[in-house]
Amino acid sequence: MTDTDALAPDAEYAVVIPTLGRPSLRTCLHALAEAAGPGPVRVVLVDDRPDRSRTFLTADVPPSLRSRTLVVPGGARGPAAARNLGWRAAGDVPWIVFLDDDVVPGPTWADDLTLDLAAATDRTAGITARIEVPLPPDRRPTDWERNTAGLATAHWITADMAYRRAALVAVGGFDERFRRAFREDADLALRLLDAGWTLTGGRRTTTHPVRPAGRWISVRLQAGNADDVLMTRLHGRHWWRRAEASRGRLPVHLAVTGAGVTALGCALLGRHRPAAACA
Repeated sequence: MTDTDALAPDAEYAVVIPTLGRPSLRTCLHALAEAAGPGPVRVVLVDDRPDRSRTFLTADVPPSLRSRTLVVPGGARGPAAARNLGWRAAGDVPWIVFLDDDVVPGPTWADDLTLDLAAATDRTAGITARIEVPLPPDRRPTDWERNTAGLATAHWITADMAYRRAALVAVGGFDERFRRAFREDADLALRLLDAGWTLTGGRRTTTHPVRPAGRWISVRLQAGNADDVLMTRLHGRHWWRRAEASRGRLPVHLAVTGAGVTALGCALLGRHRPAAACA
């Protein structure tokens, strides 16, 4: 990565990475440091671990980034709150690039980002990256792997998303009522579009490996349905069309649950034929 002096003042950027201190953070930071092109003015690591006494995150920072890296304590209140802490701590930098701590920026990432920012108009609020998710070539992907692969076609995900600082200020940043890494990105995108900004796709490429997860990960992810309810309350029932977001299998789950409840009710009332049909 080359010096930041090559950047025009209106193309200077800071990188904000909320982290739980996962081993992948080191890989992410080293890929960032090695990417060809003008580097960030500042790197802000938001330490969102409930207990920050275990390890020092600065040990993961490569030497070329250490003088520009700031570690700020998060409140373990979720990624939306952590990102807000990060971009506000980054200072008066025109662009904020949000990265997840488990992504790997590509070898020409900084050069490509510079081109993305140069192509932005005055009303461009955000520019997303192209996300690649490698899947096993020799077997069918698991449910968790398919879930992660969905990031490759998702819109406005903050795994790698550049936002104009002025746009973040205009709408107040992320809504901290979203406590999970699920719909906080779509909510911000819709609020920016409603405020008259535009969002666009960029040319830079970032890899999002499938991180290890336990066997019950798909069950735990169902908690995200609460965020869908909040999105409906904030943006109306058709928000997912505007956000170009997949509804997943929620409609099917609701139909199956409704049939099950109806089958149980009919059985209790002695109505065996309807109970069997619903079952």
